Amino acid sequence: MDTFSSPSQFIPILLMFLVALGFVVTTMVASHALGPKRKSKIKLDTFECGVESQGNARTPFAIKYFLVAIIFVLFDIEVIFMYPWAVNFKELGIVGVVEVFSFIILLLVGFYYMLSKKAIKHEE
Repeated sequence: MDTFSSPSQFIPILLMFLVALGFVVTTMVASHALGPKRKSKIKLDTFECGVESQGNARTPFAIKYFLVAIIFVLFDIEVIFMYPWAVNFKELGIVGVVEVFSFIILLLVGFYYMLSKKAIKHEE
């Protein structure tokens, strides 16, 4: 099996990407152009899950919520990067094992850095 790939092998992926992008752009433009444009005081008023809004929406709150969400997304994406390695485990050999362990070590370094900065420690 040839381990080298030519650029022409990526044409189906490029086409799929272009079709998906075209679909997104087309549906967004169509919904904006064809959708109703009725504005009223009630429609422009803020809505919080059916509950009357009270107070200022600009009051600060803990950034920890955003940090936990970003950290979750970060580690979730990095686990996705491990899937191709697991699928091609036998073909990659020792080089693949070294690469994935270096990747995991890099993840752990970042994780321990977050722990040292107390980025995910919650107040009790």
